[in-house]
Amino acid sequence: GSLVAAVLAHSGRLDKEDLGTRIGRLSRRGEVCNMINKKYNEFLPSMQSAEDLVSKVDGLSSNIDLLKAGIENEVQQDLNVAVAEFTELKQQLERDTLVLSILKKLQEFDTAIKDYNTALLEKKYVTAAQQLEKARSSLKMLESRKGFELKILKALGTELTVQTQNMLYHLGEEWQKLAVWKLPPSKEGSSLESAMHSELHLRTVPSKEEEIAGPPVASVLQAFAVLGELHTKLKIFGQLLLKYILKPLISYPSLQPFTEEQSDVFILRFKSEEPNLDHSSPMEVFYKIQLVFEVLHKYLLNVPLVQPAEDKKECRVTLAELLGDMIWEELSDCLIQNCLVNSIPTNSSKLEQYIEVIKSTEEFEKALKNMHFLKGDTTDLLEYARNVNSHFANKKCQDVIVAARNLMTSEIHNTVKITPDSCVALPRLPGPATGDHLKMEKASKLLHNDMLNLENETKLSQYTFSLPTCRISSSVEKLMELAYQTLLEATASTDQCCIQLFYSVRNIFQLFYDVVPTYHKENLQKLPQLAAIHHNNCMYIAHHLLTLGHQFRYRLTNILCDGAATFVDLVPGFRRLGMECFLAQMRVQKGEILERLSSARNFSNMDDEENYCAANKAIRQVLHQLKRLGKVWQDVLPVNVYCKAMGTLLNTALSEIVTRIAALEDISAEDADRLYSLCRTMVEEGPQVFIPLPEDDKNKKYQEEVPVYVQKWMTFKELMIILQANLQEIVDQWADGKGPLAAEFSAAEVKSLIRALFQNTERRAAALAKIK
Repeated sequence: GSLVAAVLAHSGRLDKEDLGTRIGRLSRRGEVCNMINKKYNEFLPSMQSAEDLVSKVDGLSSNIDLLKAGIENEVQQDLNVAVAEFTELKQQLERDTLVLSILKKLQEFDTAIKDYNTALLEKKYVTAAQQLEKARSSLKMLESRKGFELKILKALGTELTVQTQNMLYHLGEEWQKLAVWKLPPSKEGSSLESAMHSELHLRTVPSKEEEIAGPPVASVLQAFAVLGELHTKLKIFGQLLLKYILKPLISYPSLQPFTEEQSDVFILRFKSEEPNLDHSSPMEVFYKIQLVFEVLHKYLLNVPLVQPAEDKKECRVTLAELLGDMIWEELSDCLIQNCLVNSIPTNSSKLEQYIEVIKSTEEFEKALKNMHFLKGDTTDLLEYARNVNSHFANKKCQDVIVAARNLMTSEIHNTVKITPDSCVALPRLPGPATGDHLKMEKASKLLHNDMLNLENETKLSQYTFSLPTCRISSSVEKLMELAYQTLLEATASTDQCCIQLFYSVRNIFQLFYDVVPTYHKENLQKLPQLAAIHHNNCMYIAHHLLTLGHQFRYRLTNILCDGAATFVDLVPGFRRLGMECFLAQMRVQKGEILERLSSARNFSNMDDEENYCAANKAIRQVLHQLKRLGKVWQDVLPVNVYCKAMGTLLNTALSEIVTRIAALEDISAEDADRLYSLCRTMVEEGPQVFIPLPEDDKNKKYQEEVPVYVQKWMTFKELMIILQANLQEIVDQWADGKGPLAAEFSAAEVKSLIRALFQNTERRAAALAKIK
């Protein structure tokens, strides 16, 4: 009540509601105070127990400090001493253990060497070799101890090396007794004679001591294997076997193996017989090689050996397997290159006979596998033999290209005459097979018969599309025959071979395009006759290429039948090749003509004897050059080509003469006479260069047709008329620009000639006025 009164006195503005709130709060505070008092009473005992615990901890801490001080002052020193003693004892134990192991290895080494010597004396080579390897293993273990080197190890290593070499010497002596080679002097080299003096002796019966010790071959070779020297010995034996026995048997058909068995030795030697062919057949070679291996297998190679493997498990192999691994690759290559390659047929008709070679190859490999000389998966020879179609195609293509190149590099000037009747000598090709092509043929025949009455009476000559008569190189004719024969071969071959042969023929012509102009470049530039022959060669090839693919179209494989078998795309290149070469020669000849005419002193002042002689000499030289060319090109070029070529060159000379004379500013009467004389020489002797045919009477036709081939011929004749005519005749020839003179010369050229020939008079002026 006093508290409430105090509150009310403190604030006179509290209303009844605030008072109630405050009273509630005060009552809760009272409850809190009671709770605190209760908790405090409960806490006092816990606090007391805690204080007791603290006092106990303090006491324990003091005891720990005392114990720690005691350990540090007394126990620690004793512990350090004990650890040091333990470490020292441990190190001593390790040293003793190492010394003991080394002493043990030294004992093993010594024991192995003693056992080795005992076994070697008893000729127990395998045991001796194994003891040597055991000693070597002990020595390696001793040498691997780092930081524990002994001076004795060097002496032990030397002793081991000496004993190993001693062992190898004894084994080598034994091996030389087992397989004895009697070889020719090394100076003789590899020849049939040296092979005849080569012998191999194999011991067959061991001595009594060796019978007790075991098989000599197995013992010796197993010892070599243990020492790691077997590979070296076999490699040397294998190389001698290849060089002096196997390769000669493959290379020399006359060489035959000859065997002789005596009481304790088997001898393999050779004898020579007259060979039937240059190369032995595979069957004969396989028989001889197989005979050699059978002998070796019986007396030497059939020895089982224990070979250490990587997984430390021993594997048993025979000596034949090891030797086969060493020499088979080289031997198979030799058999392929010197035997099977030569047996590949050169004609597809003989391919069926090659089945015998495949069969004998299979039997040969099978026999070698039975003798363990070959592994089961080795089929090098058989794979090569079975792939005969591919090898036949490759060989045929190679032979074709080689033959073609030989023809291309032969002399060009050896020629044959080609006429419209000439054709490549080939058997008649069979008609298209049954099918669409045959139906087309029948249909065309029916159509032909039904429409026979509609044919035009005028028919083309059978020579319309023939090559004109000319001369070509005999090598080119043979080259074209080679192409036809190769395509004919392709028609009877397998698809793959057919394709290869077809493209080989294309390669022939591409090779010609590249080789001939380069190989014969100098002669083609210097010799006009060879340039003409080369021109004909190219045109001859192009002529055949037009129809070559079409002739064989339906005979080749289906892949080539669909428009791929064509040579037409090569035609423009060959025509261009021939024309470029001949035109280059024409340019050379034109240059020589112009050079000779340049010494004519421009045909001026012909009243001077020296000038006249120079001009006459130039004219004679040009005519001589043209006649010489005529003789060289006669019967070589086709007639029309010959006439065009000679006409072009003669036209060059005439054109040059006309140009130089028309350019003269003053021509005296004597000059005109002498110029006329020179021109008459050209007109009289010029046609004589047209001699395309060897028969003189047949050339008159072409000599009479000179204006057809020489463009400036009529111009030249009109010039001669002007040189001898008077003013009135010149005017008459002009005929108001409609006469023959106007057809060859322009008005300016005629006026220039009139001014040069005639003096300046009223008559000349009147004549000049009419020339317009």
